[in-house]
Amino acid sequence: MLGDDEDSVESFRVSMQPAPVLIENARVLTADGDRHDPGHVLFAEGRIVSVGPGTASEVPDDTVRLDAAGRWVTPGIIDAHSHLGVYATPGVDAHSDGNEATAPITAEVNALHSFWPQDPGLQRASAGGVTTIHVLPGSANLVGGRSVTLRVRRGAMAASDLLFPGAPEGVKMACGENPKRVYGSRNRSPATRMGNVAVLRQALYDARTTLRELEAHEEELRTWCEDGARGDAPEPPARNLQRETLARLLRGELLPQVHCYRADEMRVMLDLAEEFGFSIRAFHHAVEAYKIADELAVREVATATWADWWGFKLEALDAVLENAALLTVAGARAVIHSDSAYDIQRLNQEAAKAYFAGLAAGLELTEDDALRWITANAAWVLGIDHLTGRLAPGLRADVVLWSQHPFSVYARADYVFVDGIAQTVRGEAEHPWSDFELGQWPNEVQP
Repeated sequence: MLGDDEDSVESFRVSMQPAPVLIENARVLTADGDRHDPGHVLFAEGRIVSVGPGTASEVPDDTVRLDAAGRWVTPGIIDAHSHLGVYATPGVDAHSDGNEATAPITAEVNALHSFWPQDPGLQRASAGGVTTIHVLPGSANLVGGRSVTLRVRRGAMAASDLLFPGAPEGVKMACGENPKRVYGSRNRSPATRMGNVAVLRQALYDARTTLRELEAHEEELRTWCEDGARGDAPEPPARNLQRETLARLLRGELLPQVHCYRADEMRVMLDLAEEFGFSIRAFHHAVEAYKIADELAVREVATATWADWWGFKLEALDAVLENAALLTVAGARAVIHSDSAYDIQRLNQEAAKAYFAGLAAGLELTEDDALRWITANAAWVLGIDHLTGRLAPGLRADVVLWSQHPFSVYARADYVFVDGIAQTVRGEAEHPWSDFELGQWPNEVQP
């Protein structure tokens, strides 16, 4: 319990300025190379203050102390590939808002504008220790639109309430079977893999033209200002949201997140990125990434994949359970993602499966390596690794207290803190986050 006063639990959980919290006597896994057993984590005003062995040396008088003897602490889990909110629960046509499958290039759309903050899946993700999600459009299109990084918090009235401060936007791109299947079935391009590349290259050439026009206008505007702003301001180019989004991609302002399965297609996409002068942030799914692990390491391109999904279509056939482990020992960044409203509830177990598969294959891995797959490495993919993903002073207080070792199938998230505010407290009377479920739960539910 958080305190002797029963009311302190609820006020603590929902307050935007919670009291400082000290978790002590815990086994602390930092995802930063250190393990403290026993150790502590102290956070206040949404930031981590102290992490280390033993207990904190200086603790504010109003600190809430959690005795975590026998329990484990990790950073909050980050899902680098989620469709919560855009393919919300229940999975009906009315909630199918992830693919603007009306043209192969729809860079102008934004997953934020489809996201439903009342998705019941958010509460279930929080119960699994997830504190941050990266929500992407689907993979029907070569460019599906912009992706967004969100906090997993209760009480949001709009998707913008959940925006992760300082997180850059991404651009969802796709290659392979999905775009050619969707548009080939309509007897239009792209219907082949060569069509995929041709249509995408043309879109990027168009975007390069738009970028030059925007840069020319910026120079004209700068000159006009330097000349004392005499006369009318230069007219900007006509707006084209699709081309402007891809121009921002070429300029390095948006992080390219690329759905791709096969190693040969990853090589094609890497060549395309080199041709147009941008860097792919991560290949998603990427079940054949292990075949080009050395190249991905040199190019600093991450891989966000599953622990053991395979065989559900031909391009997913050549997966191996050791994918993430092989990438890690090659020096590349591996991430375990969910791509699922179910797997997001147990990403700790998904990381554990990939970890133990690597150990069984004789690969040299540490618990820290595996924990980083769902924390620090995922944060890097989203461009927020300087803000979260590890337990270190100054970072955001995204913290999970587990009942057992997080890689155990029996582990449950006892407390899940986002910015130092407890979103999930296991064992307390719980209420639905979503209005959709309001009135459908008993008065008190033990999650």
